[in-house]
Amino acid sequence: MFCATNPDRTVRTSDIAEYCNSSPNHVAHVVQQLQSKNFIETLRGRSGGLRLARSPKSISIGAVFRLFETGIPFAECFDQTTNTCPLTKSCRLRGFIQRALDAFYHELDMVTLDDLVRGNCGLQELLAMSERLTADCKTGANPDRPLASSA
Repeated sequence: MFCATNPDRTVRTSDIAEYCNSSPNHVAHVVQQLQSKNFIETLRGRSGGLRLARSPKSISIGAVFRLFETGIPFAECFDQTTNTCPLTKSCRLRGFIQRALDAFYHELDMVTLDDLVRGNCGLQELLAMSERLTADCKTGANPDRPLASSA
Protein backbone atom coordinates (compact mmCIF):
# COMPACT_ATOMS: atom_id res chain seq x y z
CA MET A 1 0.00 0.00 0.00
CA PHE A 2 2.91 2.34 0.71
CA CYS A 3 4.29 1.96 -2.82
CA ALA A 4 0.84 2.36 -4.37
CA THR A 5 0.23 5.53 -2.35
CA ASN A 6 3.56 6.92 -3.60
CA PRO A 7 3.49 5.76 -7.25
CA ASP A 8 5.86 8.42 -8.59
CA ARG A 9 8.61 7.65 -6.09
CA THR A 10 11.21 5.03 -5.42
CA VAL A 11 10.78 4.45 -1.70
CA ARG A 12 13.19 3.05 0.84
CA THR A 13 12.52 0.37 3.41
CA SER A 14 13.44 2.89 6.11
CA ASP A 15 10.65 5.18 4.87
CA ILE A 16 8.12 2.35 5.04
CA ALA A 17 9.30 1.37 8.52
CA GLU A 18 8.99 4.94 9.75
CA TYR A 19 5.56 5.68 8.26
CA CYS A 20 4.13 2.28 9.27
CA ASN A 21 5.70 2.18 12.74
CA SER A 22 7.43 -1.10 11.98
CA SER A 23 10.92 -2.45 12.48
CA PRO A 24 13.31 -2.06 9.53
CA ASN A 25 14.16 -5.78 9.79
CA HIS A 26 10.50 -6.77 9.46
CA VAL A 27 10.02 -4.45 6.49
CA ALA A 28 13.16 -5.87 4.84
CA HIS A 29 11.76 -9.40 5.22
CA VAL A 30 8.40 -8.35 3.72
CA VAL A 31 10.16 -6.56 0.85
CA GLN A 32 12.24 -9.64 0.09
CA GLN A 33 9.12 -11.82 -0.06
CA LEU A 34 7.20 -9.36 -2.26
CA GLN A 35 10.19 -8.97 -4.57
CA SER A 36 10.60 -12.74 -4.92
CA LYS A 37 7.09 -12.95 -6.42
CA ASN A 38 7.47 -9.83 -8.57
CA PHE A 39 5.00 -7.66 -6.69
CA ILE A 40 7.72 -5.05 -6.25
CA GLU A 41 11.05 -4.35 -7.86
CA THR A 42 14.13 -3.24 -6.00
CA LEU A 43 16.79 -0.88 -7.26
CA ARG A 44 20.29 -0.85 -5.81
CA GLY A 45 22.61 2.06 -5.38
CA ARG A 46 22.62 5.57 -4.02
CA SER A 47 19.19 6.45 -5.38
CA GLY A 48 17.87 2.92 -4.94
CA GLY A 49 14.80 1.67 -3.18
CA LEU A 50 11.68 -0.10 -4.29
CA ARG A 51 8.50 0.42 -6.24
CA LEU A 52 5.61 -1.62 -7.54
CA ALA A 53 6.55 -4.01 -10.34
CA ARG A 54 2.94 -4.22 -11.55
CA SER A 55 -0.12 -2.07 -11.75
CA PRO A 56 -2.09 -1.92 -8.48
CA LYS A 57 -5.11 -3.19 -10.44
CA SER A 58 -3.25 -6.42 -11.22
CA ILE A 59 -2.17 -7.21 -7.66
CA SER A 60 -4.60 -9.55 -5.92
CA ILE A 61 -4.70 -9.20 -2.15
CA GLY A 62 -5.48 -12.91 -1.94
CA ALA A 63 -2.20 -13.67 -3.72
CA VAL A 64 -0.31 -11.40 -1.32
CA PHE A 65 -1.89 -13.07 1.72
CA ARG A 66 -1.05 -16.52 0.37
CA LEU A 67 2.57 -15.47 -0.05
CA PHE A 68 2.88 -14.78 3.66
CA GLU A 69 0.69 -17.63 4.87
CA THR A 70 2.35 -20.38 2.82
CA GLY A 71 3.80 -23.08 5.02
CA ILE A 72 1.87 -22.03 8.10
CA PRO A 73 -0.99 -24.46 8.69
CA PHE A 74 -4.17 -23.02 10.16
CA ALA A 75 -4.26 -25.82 12.72
CA GLU A 76 -2.07 -28.82 13.46
CA CYS A 77 -4.36 -31.20 11.58
CA PHE A 78 -3.72 -29.28 8.33
CA ASP A 79 -0.06 -30.32 8.35
CA GLN A 80 0.16 -33.98 7.38
CA THR A 81 3.83 -34.29 8.35
CA THR A 82 3.58 -32.98 11.92
CA ASN A 83 -0.04 -33.74 12.81
CA THR A 84 -0.36 -35.71 16.05
CA CYS A 85 -4.01 -34.96 16.78
CA PRO A 86 -5.80 -38.20 17.71
CA LEU A 87 -9.15 -36.79 16.47
CA THR A 88 -8.11 -36.28 12.84
CA LYS A 89 -9.83 -39.35 11.39
CA SER A 90 -13.13 -38.65 13.16
CA CYS A 91 -13.12 -34.85 13.33
CA ARG A 92 -15.75 -33.05 11.29
CA LEU A 93 -14.50 -29.58 12.19
CA ARG A 94 -11.55 -29.71 9.78
CA GLY A 95 -13.85 -29.76 6.71
CA PHE A 96 -15.77 -26.73 7.94
CA ILE A 97 -12.56 -24.87 8.68
CA GLN A 98 -11.25 -25.67 5.20
CA ARG A 99 -14.44 -24.31 3.62
CA ALA A 100 -14.17 -21.16 5.73
CA LEU A 101 -10.53 -20.69 4.68
CA ASP A 102 -11.47 -21.20 1.03
CA ALA A 103 -14.20 -18.56 1.37
CA PHE A 104 -11.77 -16.18 3.09
CA TYR A 105 -9.24 -16.43 0.26
CA HIS A 106 -11.98 -16.27 -2.37
CA GLU A 107 -13.08 -12.90 -0.96
CA LEU A 108 -9.49 -11.61 -0.86
CA ASP A 109 -8.91 -12.80 -4.43
CA MET A 110 -11.58 -10.35 -5.57
CA VAL A 111 -9.79 -7.38 -3.96
CA THR A 112 -6.90 -5.62 -5.67
CA LEU A 113 -4.30 -3.25 -4.30
CA ASP A 114 -6.01 -0.54 -6.32
CA ASP A 115 -9.26 -1.21 -4.43
CA LEU A 116 -7.44 -0.54 -1.16
CA VAL A 117 -5.71 2.70 -2.11
CA ARG A 118 -7.77 4.44 -4.81
CA GLY A 119 -9.72 7.28 -3.23
CA ASN A 120 -8.62 6.29 0.27
CA CYS A 121 -7.95 9.77 1.63
CA GLY A 122 -7.15 8.55 5.14
CA LEU A 123 -4.50 6.17 3.84
CA GLN A 124 -3.10 8.87 1.58
CA GLU A 125 -2.83 11.28 4.51
CA LEU A 126 -0.94 8.67 6.54
CA LEU A 127 1.38 7.26 3.87
CA ALA A 128 1.90 9.90 1.18
CA MET A 129 5.48 11.16 1.26
CA SER A 130 4.54 14.47 -0.31
CA GLU A 131 2.14 17.15 0.77
CA ARG A 132 -0.02 16.74 -2.30
CA LEU A 133 -3.42 15.16 -1.90
CA THR A 134 -5.55 14.08 -4.80
CA ALA A 135 -8.23 16.52 -5.88
CA ASP A 136 -10.90 14.21 -4.44
CA CYS A 137 -9.24 14.26 -1.02
CA LYS A 138 -8.82 18.05 -1.06
CA THR A 139 -12.47 18.63 -1.90
CA GLY A 140 -13.88 15.73 0.06
CA ALA A 141 -15.70 14.58 -3.09
CA ASN A 142 -14.69 10.94 -2.69
CA PRO A 143 -14.71 9.98 1.01
CA ASP A 144 -13.32 6.65 2.15
CA ARG A 145 -15.89 3.91 2.00
CA PRO A 146 -15.73 0.14 2.30
CA LEU A 147 -16.01 -2.02 -0.77
CA ALA A 148 -19.21 -3.87 -1.43
CA SER A 149 -18.72 -7.60 -1.71
CA SER A 150 -19.37 -8.89 -5.20
CA ALA A 151 -19.63 -12.63 -5.35
